[in-house]
Amino acid sequence: MSAAGTGPAAAGAHPAMPVGEVTLREYGPAVSVPLDAGAGRALAASGILRSATPDPGRDGHWLLRAGSLVGAVRTPGGPVVRIMPKTPVRRLFFLLGFSLDPARAWRDSREGTIDTGTYDDVVPALAHAVERQIDAALRQGVLQGYREVEESALVVRGRIREAEQIRRHFGRTPPVEIAYDAYTADIAENRILRAAAERLLRLPDVPGPVRRRLAHQRVRLADARPLVRGQELPRWQPSRLNSRYRPALRLAEAVLRGTSPEHRPAGAEPLAVDGFLLDMNQLFEDFVTVALREALREHGLTARLQDIHHLDTAGLVRMRPDLVVRTGDGRTPLAVVDAKYKVEKADGLLNADLYQALAYATVLGLREAHLVYAAGRHPERFHEVRGTAGPDGRGTRLYQHSLDLSREPGQLLATLRGIAGRLAGAAPHSRS
Repeated sequence: MSAAGTGPAAAGAHPAMPVGEVTLREYGPAVSVPLDAGAGRALAASGILRSATPDPGRDGHWLLRAGSLVGAVRTPGGPVVRIMPKTPVRRLFFLLGFSLDPARAWRDSREGTIDTGTYDDVVPALAHAVERQIDAALRQGVLQGYREVEESALVVRGRIREAEQIRRHFGRTPPVEIAYDAYTADIAENRILRAAAERLLRLPDVPGPVRRRLAHQRVRLADARPLVRGQELPRWQPSRLNSRYRPALRLAEAVLRGTSPEHRPAGAEPLAVDGFLLDMNQLFEDFVTVALREALREHGLTARLQDIHHLDTAGLVRMRPDLVVRTGDGRTPLAVVDAKYKVEKADGLLNADLYQALAYATVLGLREAHLVYAAGRHPERFHEVRGTAGPDGRGTRLYQHSLDLSREPGQLLATLRGIAGRLAGAAPHSRS
């Protein structure tokens, strides 16, 4: 039963009959859903939704409204919550693929960098994409490498761990505490791929054919130890040997960071949920800043993402613009950008964003700042700030750019290249 059809259809539903599935739209209107009090409170505390409150007009119902998180999760004792994105799924995965591997996506400038098959929901598309990437990575066989092994043994192999030998077996041998390098498939790369396949197998909404293929990939990676939930991902270093694994690894790491999140509201125990959630705010920010960084290289400029500065001289008020454009040597700031995944207000103005952009420009000593939005009625507009005129008589300018995510990938990248050109042209206007 899906809550997408609640309303008139649900009016006759018994208040004590909870739903098994709830379908919401990203930033869509609130939906009245029959939930027991425990499940409703758990959802409210989880941080998964923009809001979850009891429905004052219907006993046993809760009003659920989604925010920027999209995907699907299964809550303990509650329904499967499915949040549909406003952006088409193929476009969403283009943004994700570009953020993870800009060199490849920048070269291709097309959708399909991440193969989502024919699926138009987030979780099925993700599961298909990961399985295809793992299959491509393993096509030439499972990668092996050297890993240090520490164990107790009856014979000496490698080197003796003297401290452990004395602590555990003082005055008697065998066994012997040893350490040696083993050539094995139990390496970080395979552990990450196996963990991603196992996480996806636990998600709701994974289609049967994809689930079977994921189970097959898990068997191929059986010699890699499983990851312990909650521990940090093992580290791997890009090399010539693991180059065929890299696309799969980047996507697998995105899965492992976005699945099974633990939400800890203040003063409460964490709520563990199985699912996959993409934060569209973060995804849009990552896409815009990575694409601008790549485009600025064509102008011989560098860009720092999440560059930390302070508003006050005491260093108490920290500020972190999404992207600061700098000269090729990285020393001198030339322009500043903040990406905003939000809808324009009726008058087209978002005053808090403009104040923030002005603060960035002031601290960095710049004559202009730029805001990039995911939607807007004007491709570009600017505001000249009163009382900030320089020697040329021009005040500080705050530019607002719109990036329409319904457009084709090539058009998105062309728009961002145009914005990068504007940023590169800001160099003569920076203060000395």
